Amino acid sequence: MGNREDLLAGAKRCLIEKGYSRTTARDIATASGVSLAGIGYHFRSKEALMNEALFVVMQEWGDELAATLSADVRADATPLERFEAAWDRVVESFEKLRPLWVTQFELLGQIDHAAPELREQLARAIGEARLGLAELFEGITLGTDPERERLTGTVYQAMLTGFLSQWLLDPDSALSGREVVAALRMIVD
Repeated sequence: MGNREDLLAGAKRCLIEKGYSRTTARDIATASGVSLAGIGYHFRSKEALMNEALFVVMQEWGDELAATLSADVRADATPLERFEAAWDRVVESFEKLRPLWVTQFELLGQIDHAAPELREQLARAIGEARLGLAELFEGITLGTDPERERLTGTVYQAMLTGFLSQWLLDPDSALSGREVVAALRMIVD
């Protein structure tokens, strides 16, 4: 790897281990084995490097989740059975990616004080996540029904964020896919 890639890898490691706001430029330099000056040369600032690291990690999580959710789903599964299996996999991913989720909530709590570029990047990432969730949970081919993608993706994103915030506080109370399906049935009925 080159210095740029080493810095990005070091920033990703720091992001997971220390979080966004507690990571210093020196932490990244140490984790990457690259000088402090390398951060400015390759990324302009520590914040720009951390932002890129955050979005790379989020993309990797999305790719991993997509692969996980598409595995082992019966071809003849009903939409609710597919949802139940997918939701269980999402909750399983919470533990593995806890540092990423904590970092995202940390950033959301500071969004009014964040640089406009970070806010724009997060808004774009949330928009992409909505579409990805619609595709994953609904089996929608992106671009075929934009309104359905927008509506269902937004609801899945809201559910994910809400359940995740509860899980971060009390993992033992996290609902399984079966319980979420039961709750949805109660709401609809």
